[in-house]
Amino acid sequence: MKTKVAIIGSGPAGLLLGQLLSNAGIDNVIIEAQDKDYILGRIRAGVLEQVTTDLLREAGAAERMEKEGLVHEGFNLYFNNRCERIDFCKLTGGKTVTVYGQTELTKDLMDVREAGSYQTIYQAKDVELHNVNSATPYVTYVKDGVTHRVECDFIAGCDGFHGVSRPTIPDDIRKEYENAYPFGWLGILADVPPVDEEVVYGHHEDGFVLCSMRSKTRSRYYVQVPLEEKVEDWSEERFWNELKRRLPDELAAKVVTGPALEMSIAPLRSFVCEPMQYGSLFLAGDSAHIVPPTGAKGLNLAAGDAKRLFEGFEQFYLHDNRESLNAYSKECLDRVWKAERFSWWMTTLFHKLNDNPFSRKIQQAELEYLTGSEAGKTTIAENFVGLD
Repeated sequence: MKTKVAIIGSGPAGLLLGQLLSNAGIDNVIIEAQDKDYILGRIRAGVLEQVTTDLLREAGAAERMEKEGLVHEGFNLYFNNRCERIDFCKLTGGKTVTVYGQTELTKDLMDVREAGSYQTIYQAKDVELHNVNSATPYVTYVKDGVTHRVECDFIAGCDGFHGVSRPTIPDDIRKEYENAYPFGWLGILADVPPVDEEVVYGHHEDGFVLCSMRSKTRSRYYVQVPLEEKVEDWSEERFWNELKRRLPDELAAKVVTGPALEMSIAPLRSFVCEPMQYGSLFLAGDSAHIVPPTGAKGLNLAAGDAKRLFEGFEQFYLHDNRESLNAYSKECLDRVWKAERFSWWMTTLFHKLNDNPFSRKIQQAELEYLTGSEAGKTTIAENFVGLD
């Protein structure tokens, strides 16, 4: 098989890149190790920046998002038993975010790709990348016991943190930066109405709390727990009690409880790989970077990578110009590190870091300063809705 761009992985980055390329008439094939049901069974967050919603419209995959997505013009910060609202529209010249689950976004992109009869190979095992530091790369994989070969001009590694793409870059070229946090998020997904119309971030002496939603009838709640906690040690009743205990009384009274559709504990870490390109291989999404979910940046960074990489391929194939592709890693990493900084900052600002009373007082002072200053609130707002 021959194609122009071989895309490894059918997560949001790979699917979005594939759709943008297909719309521009640039041939591509997506190669995915898992089956479709497995991918759609993964529960992920979904706070979309304005640039991401615009990309979905550009890709022709925004119809359901336009109907079901919840546009938010701000969010609420709770600390010291009081609430401060961050008004996105007022502070950023009208920008908003849209709450729309990553699973739904992934399904929409899959449906659009299938409607266009563009090729995705699911359950491709033993995927290997070859000759990536050359003008003639190719990909091999095994399906139904038969080894296949895909010849291409470029490879887009969109196969996540545990994929094969990043390790293909030689150790003496690849540099990785990582920070693991000593706590995780215990989350519950339930078909209950959200406690508030907007997302709620809570700073409590016993740990962070987040009240989010997937729709007007489905809520996603999180509480900070030590990294060694086990989800099986938490009953649903214990979770709901802990959630309400960490919220201000008037908000806790509004929490509607219900059976869990899913409960899990997610560890938090920050990770960046440099460079994001090597020869004919380009990394995008979680294969190149991971952020703690506090800043709602993971999916949006993946979408930004896909857009930037598409622009490079478009310039190459339509205008015979490789300058944009050559600058891909440098330009992406500038944006990635800014998002990493914001996600790290939000994480250290809202979570219980240790038992040191000084640390807690510093967090309280910073929250007081930020919410009491127009400049401070603008800093939060413009980072949350996404930097240009």
